[in-house]
Order: sequence, then structure tokens, then C-alpha cells
Amino acid sequence: MATMISSVIRAVIFDLDGTLVHSLSGIAQALNTVLERHQLPTHSEQTVRTFIGDGITKLVERACPDNYQDEQVTELTKEVSAEYSTTWQQGTKPYPEVCETLKNLLNSGTKIAVLSNKPHAFCEAMTDFIFPDIPFTAVIGQHQGMPTKPDPASALHLAKTLKACPEEIAFVGDSTIDIATARHAGMVSIAATWGYHDLDQLISERPDHRIDQISELPPILDNNL
Repeated sequence: MATMISSVIRAVIFDLDGTLVHSLSGIAQALNTVLERHQLPTHSEQTVRTFIGDGITKLVERACPDNYQDEQVTELTKEVSAEYSTTWQQGTKPYPEVCETLKNLLNSGTKIAVLSNKPHAFCEAMTDFIFPDIPFTAVIGQHQGMPTKPDPASALHLAKTLKACPEEIAFVGDSTIDIATARHAGMVSIAATWGYHDLDQLISERPDHRIDQISELPPILDNNL
């Protein structure tokens, strides 16, 4: 059974891919275009789904043959990033009820932010494009000088930006990485089951709460607002 939220929740941090946006087809398209260009095996969307979560370098590393060297992965990562910059808009859309739920949270006085292992430039461009009328307090993606999730440093940095204590923040994500990040940061962890990661593994991380659609989030928070 989920634990009760013991503090007033003043802010919510969301993961991006697999939580707020369905971006799998755009990611798979860019990845496979580059792999095909180098005459390497391509992957189905369902397989690419298992590569997502730890940033673009890990995505490419997992997609490459086992005998590929680090420098080869680095070069392919640059190509995938360049390709993705031209394709993501055609392969990315918000999940159902996301926009409405984000607006409801804002209307209730809850601050919202995004924390992703996707490269920072893509996170900013994507949130601006897909959520033009949603004023996120902050959007943080993978960038130099900030450790990626599940290291809690970026989440704790966001807590200061949100002007909330960690225990006053709910962290919503679709991966075990997100649940671990929330735990390490002392935040309330909420598992989003509609995303890209294995459900059994997600639940095995023992999140504080589980939601099967994003519209279930406000009622969980309303009990404590």
C-alpha cells in the first residue's frame, strides 16, 4: 500500500520522456537513421524503448554492437543528436490529459518543473514547443557540470529554485531512475505507469505512490494542499 504524503506538497518535478511526452517514435527514427547510415543493425521501437532513460550516450551505446569502442559511440552520439534535432517535432506529443493536469496544478498554486536525462537543449526546445502556455518554474536536462539522475544533485538544485523543501516536492517519473532520484533527494516518489519502463521493475522500487494516468495526480496532492 502507498504511504501517505506527510507534508504539504508545494511543487512537482516531472520527468519528460515517457512521463509528460510520448517521444519514442522520434527517438527511434533518429537513432535508426544514423545506424542505417553506418550499415549497423537497426532496432524496433519496442527495443529502443528499453534503451531510454540514462541519456543519449547510453542510448547510442546500447544500440551499438558490443564490439564498438567508446570513440565510435561518441561519434555516433553526435550524429544521432544532430539527426534528432531535425526529427523530434514530428515524433513527439504530450500524453493524454497532461496539458489539462499541468494547468490544474498551476491553478492550485503548485509550482512545476522538469528534470530529464535528455540533453538540456532538447528539453528546453521540447517544453517550449509542446507546452507553450505552461509556465514551468524550471526545465533542466543533461548538461555539463550537473550529474544525471539518479544522482540527487539536480533535484536538490531544483528544490532551491522552486523554493520548497525536498519533502514538500513530489517527483513523478516512469523509470526506476526517477524513483531512486526522488528517494535520494528526500522527495515523494510517484511512479507513472504509462511510460517506457518495465512495470514490475518500476513497482519493485517501492514508490510512495503509483498512478496509471496523469489525471490521478492532483487528487493525491489535494489531500495535503
